[in-house]
Amino acid sequence: MFQSFIDKLKEQLKMPLPGENAQFEMAPLSRVKMKELNISALKPKKSAVLVLIYEAQNQFNTVLIQRPTYDGIHSAQIAFPGGKFENEDVDLKQTALRETKEEIGINPSTIEILGNLSDVYISPSNYLVSPFIGISTQTPNFIADKHEVEKIITTNLLQLNNPKFKGIKTIKHSSGYTIKSPYYDIEGHTVWGATAMMISELNAVIEKVK
Repeated sequence: MFQSFIDKLKEQLKMPLPGENAQFEMAPLSRVKMKELNISALKPKKSAVLVLIYEAQNQFNTVLIQRPTYDGIHSAQIAFPGGKFENEDVDLKQTALRETKEEIGINPSTIEILGNLSDVYISPSNYLVSPFIGISTQTPNFIADKHEVEKIITTNLLQLNNPKFKGIKTIKHSSGYTIKSPYYDIEGHTVWGATAMMISELNAVIEKVK
């Protein structure tokens, strides 16, 4: 069952992606679409994250992290493992794999990249994030980097689109301002913004697979 799902997902990721239409189902209400922005003129920093899929207890799981609390834009937020592109990275796929190893201890040699989702622009920090989807060929043994990860959060991948885990509310940003936004309740954590938008597009892809 797991391999059949992965094979179908890999093929679906070769098709045209749902893109911003799917992302915007979970975007903050004040967000502007990328096509209305001159992204190249903004010269965003490049980064990448990994949506890691693995089998555990006869279900498909994925993993997110909670960032530590610090004096910064993304303080205490929930995200997929990942980070900024470094000069030694061959490409953004390597960025995602390297950051995943650094943050949660997963060896890149145990991960097969299936494809990618659409880029997401994060205006407060001026990052353009490329999300990759990969599968773990081994049962993951997560080891959190205490400097970069406050908590590792594992969850059932196929439950992410369950309506009972979705809502909309006013959220207080770490910078102090408030924003009205859709969100996912994932294992008791409020997941919104760029990460929620990535999950929304991922859900749209998975629905086509199912």
